[in-house]
Parts: sequence; C-alpha cells; structure tokens
Amino acid sequence: MIRMLALTVLLLPASLQAQEAELHMTIPRMAEIVLALDPEAKVAGAGFEFTIDDVPVLIVTDVQANRMRAMVPIRSAEGMTEDEMQRVMQANFDTALDARYAVAQGRLWGVFIHPFAQLEKDQLISGLAQTVNIAKTYGTLYTGGAAQFGAGDSGDLQRALIEELLDRGQDI
Repeated sequence: MIRMLALTVLLLPASLQAQEAELHMTIPRMAEIVLALDPEAKVAGAGFEFTIDDVPVLIVTDVQANRMRAMVPIRSAEGMTEDEMQRVMQANFDTALDARYAVAQGRLWGVFIHPFAQLEKDQLISGLAQTVNIAKTYGTLYTGGAAQFGAGDSGDLQRALIEELLDRGQDI
C-alpha cells in the first residue's frame, strides 16, 4: 500500500506535489510570510499590522474558528452614493476576485477572508495583493488585478504587485 501511494505521488505533476507538501498555516508561518513582505511588520499575538505598496494592511486570525481576515481601509462609508455602492457590488461579482469590498464600522474596506489552516503561502500573498489592488483602484477600475477583461496597461501594472509579492515570498 505504501509503495502504491509513493508511486501515485511520483505520477502527480510537480505543481500538485508541491501543493500537497505545503503544511497547514500556523501563526508562526504566517508571521514568516508577512515579515518577508514587510520586514517592519508589527506582530501582536494572532494579528499583524504592516504595509504593502504604501497601503496599511491588518490581518486578524482566529485559529479556533479556522478563519483569517486581511483588511485594508479605503474610505469613510459615509457619503457613498448609491452609484458607488452599486459599483463596489458589481466589482465583488466580477473584478475584485478573491478580495471583496465590505462596509463595517462606518468604513469601506478591502478584505480577503479564508479558512486559516487551509491557507497556502501563495494564496495568502495573492489575496493580500488583490486586497491592496482593490483599495488602490477604488474609484477607477475596482479590480483585484489578477485578471482583467479587455486590453490596456492597467492589467499589467496591477499584476506587477502580485508578481512582486510572490517573488518576495518565494524563498520561504
């Protein structure tokens, strides 16, 4: 039985083998990833405060509930027009990707929410980059940046942040 399992693993594409080998997310592992993205990050228990591309990011985790939430403040929700609310809801459907616009405590946020233990390094990095991108493109493209419909320069510029962060986290 063990021999058959080993043979099955050898037959898997390398990308799936690497994916299978990734350990469950832990607070120390998340701290290692966050510190690779921003060496000046503040780690406090199960929470993290740091900056990506001049945008403040806050991560809160609840290991017992198996949840994590990365949040980026965008603006006050007070004064948002019906059209602006409509636009962020549309973006949540088609261009925000894994990030989402959300309203809480009178503020518009960019958020990335995921089960904690199942979160992989590249998912975390991509989710953070998408969350920063929806904050930076609020009022214009409203996009997470990992996929674009149409041609132009915006997609390449936004994808560049995801690539940069994935490169920073490559060696951990």
